[in-house]
Amino acid sequence: MPAVATERPAMIPYSVLDLAPVPQGASTAEALANTVSLARRAEALGYRRYWLAEHHNMVGIASAATAVLIGHVAGATERIRVGAGGIMLPNHSPLMVAEAFGTLATLYPDRIDLGLGRAPGTDMATARALRRGLSGGDSFPQDVVDLMGFLADAEEGQPVRAVPGAGTHVPLWMLGSSLFGAQLAAHLGLPYAFASHFAPAALDDALATYRRSYRPSQANPEPHFMLAVNVFAAETDAEGTRLRSSMQQAFLKLRRGTPGYLPPPVDDIADHASPAELEMVDQALKVSAVGSKDRVAAQFEALIARYAPDELILTGQIHDHDARLRSFGIAAEVLSA
Repeated sequence: MPAVATERPAMIPYSVLDLAPVPQGASTAEALANTVSLARRAEALGYRRYWLAEHHNMVGIASAATAVLIGHVAGATERIRVGAGGIMLPNHSPLMVAEAFGTLATLYPDRIDLGLGRAPGTDMATARALRRGLSGGDSFPQDVVDLMGFLADAEEGQPVRAVPGAGTHVPLWMLGSSLFGAQLAAHLGLPYAFASHFAPAALDDALATYRRSYRPSQANPEPHFMLAVNVFAAETDAEGTRLRSSMQQAFLKLRRGTPGYLPPPVDDIADHASPAELEMVDQALKVSAVGSKDRVAAQFEALIARYAPDELILTGQIHDHDARLRSFGIAAEVLSA
């Protein structure tokens, strides 16, 4: 059933999720320079946050050392909040995450966010190489609680402290694509970001569970839901559809077990995949806004009317950097209107 909730204002905050994609034919250095370029543009356009995601062993994604890249982006911008969307906590000890993000929060006060995910963000061989992620996520709830403790004010006699970290109160977010994350976010009184940009199957149920079960916390007295949306905006509907084909191809390669660089767009994606594959990709990427400004506006309106999100976070893996900047520009024009 649709997860329609209370009515929201016409304008809601909008943010960016970036995986620092490495386009085919480009270098990792160019991809990281593109990330800084997009972050500066997003700040100028009024985006609230700029989040980076942790993935490993993928030549087409340059954001593996997420905390390092967050610091680089924060240093290259002035006001926009910069954070993780997210840190895959099974790959790390809570203490080390608290120290890293406590350091970032000390360097860039009131600008750092920390979104937490339960998946390893990679294959199992790489998870083993990371020396974490072997417990299947069973310790994730306790790890989140431990991390919250390390970022809170230190208590008298506390034997282990995060330095820096203790007392920084870095805002935590729960990320998820299932009922588990929704339930944990509600139980701990955390804001919740759903991975609807690539795994929308449980979106309605997870959102209903989160809002129904939410337990207010001191930091977050009300539930706060962030909806992730793919955006491929252009001057025409046809060009927006063409831009989307890069992400469709990348998603297909990932599902086929052959991930690589972000492919250039193609004129007809049907020439590069079977009907069954295309159906799978379209279902996974259905929470999207694609096309001209007017069409993107209509798609945003429909998503906001259905889910009443407190915030949108937009992502879009587009091969040409100038086209990517323009896409986020069109999205900002629509959402700020």
